[in-house]
Amino acid sequence: MGISETMQQRNTLSFEVFPPKTDIGMNKLCGENGVLEKLYSLNPDYISCTYGAGGTNVGKNLEVVRKIRTDGRCIPVTHFTCIGNTKDGIREQLQTYLDNGIDHVLALRGDLPFGWTGTGGDLHYATELVSFIRDEFGSRFTVGVAGSPEGHIACTSLQADIDFLKQKQDNGADFIMTQLCWDMDQFRRWLDAIRAAGVTMPVDIGIMPVLDQAATINMALSRNGCALPRKLCEIISKNWIFPNPFAPNESEESIAAKKASFKAAGMEYTVRQIEEYLACGINGIHLYALNKYDDVAQIAKDAGLV
Repeated sequence: MGISETMQQRNTLSFEVFPPKTDIGMNKLCGENGVLEKLYSLNPDYISCTYGAGGTNVGKNLEVVRKIRTDGRCIPVTHFTCIGNTKDGIREQLQTYLDNGIDHVLALRGDLPFGWTGTGGDLHYATELVSFIRDEFGSRFTVGVAGSPEGHIACTSLQADIDFLKQKQDNGADFIMTQLCWDMDQFRRWLDAIRAAGVTMPVDIGIMPVLDQAATINMALSRNGCALPRKLCEIISKNWIFPNPFAPNESEESIAAKKASFKAAGMEYTVRQIEEYLACGINGIHLYALNKYDDVAQIAKDAGLV
């Protein structure tokens, strides 16, 4: 059974990892008693692995998803971007995934590297990538697509973004994985709006655990343009590291205490947010594991996902 069919029957639990750049990192993720094996103990429905622009990390990515496939404990999902990629390259790489038993793909345009004005490839949008996958491979892939509850930062309006999401569905996409969103009021408005627009695909919620002050600010503002709700801002303010979290100039003891306090409050905030999402009637929770286990496992357990 594919992920989209499972989501239509019950809420799913899944995690996202990324392909490490070093052999040491790969061993920590994929080795004996590594992060993957620990994540399996939480009984996820799938684990996804990110994919760099133009397939820059395709070798490590394939190694990770092949490991998940071989272990047989859950479904592997590969992210796949069309940036810097030709149609021939896309066709060849996707066939390689199928040859290795990987038949679930998250079809993305990908974040444009700074200085780029286009994708630098044959396809320019995720809508085109979804259509290409269906034309070339029929129903052999289950295809997920990104959804942006606050609207993609490059889109002219939220309605235009929803129109593109509907086009992805019309082109053959099976389920939605949302981008980071902490603004629950906006999420509810978006969910109502996509359903009113005829988007019926199951919605899997991408959750970035709130664990580190600088990382939280960076994720919200550097690429995604996400709103920081008042409650989250209060947690940041109460644990502010001076002069700023990216260039701290406090004592090591003070920094360590604030980081620990922020992490505890942030984990509780993440659990509460998951509960709010579940109350919205969504179809799955997808936690960014950041290639670690302890914190994300605690969040999943405290939120009742395990």
